[in-house]
Amino acid sequence: MSTTRQALLQAFDTLLQPTRFQDYGPNGLQVEGRVQIRKIVSGVTASRALIEAAIAAQADAIFVHHGLFWRGQSGCVTGWMKQRLALLLRHDINLYAYHLPLDAHPELGNNAQLGLQLGLQASGRFGEQDLGFVGERTDGGSFASAQALAQHLEYVLNRPVVQVERAPAAIKKIAWCTGGAQGYFETAIAAGADAFITGEISEPQAHYAREMGVAFLACGHHASERYGAPAVAGHVAAQLGLAHAFIDIDNPA
Repeated sequence: MSTTRQALLQAFDTLLQPTRFQDYGPNGLQVEGRVQIRKIVSGVTASRALIEAAIAAQADAIFVHHGLFWRGQSGCVTGWMKQRLALLLRHDINLYAYHLPLDAHPELGNNAQLGLQLGLQASGRFGEQDLGFVGERTDGGSFASAQALAQHLEYVLNRPVVQVERAPAAIKKIAWCTGGAQGYFETAIAAGADAFITGEISEPQAHYAREMGVAFLACGHHASERYGAPAVAGHVAAQLGLAHAFIDIDNPA
């Protein structure tokens, strides 16, 4: 089966509602390709490696969280930008990108899907544009310590975790926001979290964690955002009768 470029855009927009968000770049169809679409490849970032893998997979469209265009970047089509665009245009592949809308979707988004992977159930939202999730373990239990939570993250995500320790105590209420959401830490503390999980850590957060007694855990920007894109693209592909494949391009960040 196949669909059209515009019908696929409408399906993504209907699901993710990009007009609700003030974002750092354009959401939706970023690069126009062929009209008829039979196969979607999803990934985290529209890197050259992902584009080349999509070409090898004979994809008609790519769906990503991190697209090509961002507010404040140079408008020059040179270097890496030229290389990526040239590949997309030469092979007539559509590029769809959704940033904050993909983070925020309550069931299929990055935060919802990370919670699912970690066995966490959200009971509320916090932060700018309600992007952050807060809740507890789905089994109603707690983690014995911040170290126990860090070990759980490392096991599930298969990568090291940067942990700023809190005083030994059980972790019951957990806040999380994927990617570069370290700036949400103070809001997570205000929401009553015992621990905050995100992708990255910057210099101030270690001090906040030690002074406020709330654990901060950085599990990797890419690692925390591997789950939303395939969930959304797979859902829409099934809805429209399209083929779908997720391609995970490894990234240590």
